[in-house]
Amino acid sequence: MKSEENPERIRGVTRRKFVEMTIGGGAAIVAGGSVILKAAAATTENNTMFKIGENLSVNRLGFGAMRITGEGIWGWPKDRGEALRVLKRAVELGVNLIDTADAYGPETSELLIAEALHPYPKGLVIATKGGLTRPGPGQWVPNGKPDYLKQCVDKSLKRLKLDRIDLYQLHRIDSKVPAEDSLGALKEMRDAGKIRFVGLSEVGPEEIERARKIVPIATVQNRYNLDDRKWDNTLSYCEKEGLGFMPWAPVGGGRMHDPKLEAAAKAKNATVYQLAIAWLLQRSPVMLPIPGTSSVAHL
Repeated sequence: MKSEENPERIRGVTRRKFVEMTIGGGAAIVAGGSVILKAAAATTENNTMFKIGENLSVNRLGFGAMRITGEGIWGWPKDRGEALRVLKRAVELGVNLIDTADAYGPETSELLIAEALHPYPKGLVIATKGGLTRPGPGQWVPNGKPDYLKQCVDKSLKRLKLDRIDLYQLHRIDSKVPAEDSLGALKEMRDAGKIRFVGLSEVGPEEIERARKIVPIATVQNRYNLDDRKWDNTLSYCEKEGLGFMPWAPVGGGRMHDPKLEAAAKAKNATVYQLAIAWLLQRSPVMLPIPGTSSVAHL
């Protein structure tokens, strides 16, 4: 789905202008590798908190727990102790939204989160996903069958040691299963008290509208970053409707190599990735970036 806006001009701030603002000190980027929870404080319309479903408060910079698994998002990490330290340190730094999925590992990300953080600190939100299967390394196959999704919810509850999942997201809409059936299963689990809020992933406004006829939708998780704005129309919809927008691959999967961005980052004694996250935070007040890493130093 193509953007309906010029990708070089978003909300009145061009990419060039953003770089100029950054060099001039307009964007509050924290140097030295620190988490930038307050990177958006310099903008007038944004703040550092967001309420999922209007009453679940989270810091707008979360942590994506995909990369704490093994190579290729498969199996256990090479350094299990480091993975546990990353999770603990993220919470120490103020992260209170951790995003994972049963497909990460599969299962290992959820198990590591429970091992590192349970019993969970008050206010920590664990968001997970179901609906993608992993037949093997590098393979991701949707399964939106209602019975399967219900099993996914129950198994995630057990692995995460939770009585209720605050945010459960349909990892992908399965083209082989009517969306109403998949979402109906999640509604059943929500009505049973096993899910608090429901989210979607990789969807456009029409799909969100269709889903909301079945069950309230609190968040959307689509790929989005400084160089990939395919889902601008979905972000605009989320802003209009007050839905949280969780961009996955928020720093482009480590592929941001732009001389202007590198120069701006160097001027602020920051990394290109910090710059990219700061841009996301100022881009929209509903933006909830979830960058991830397997290294405490990188965190």
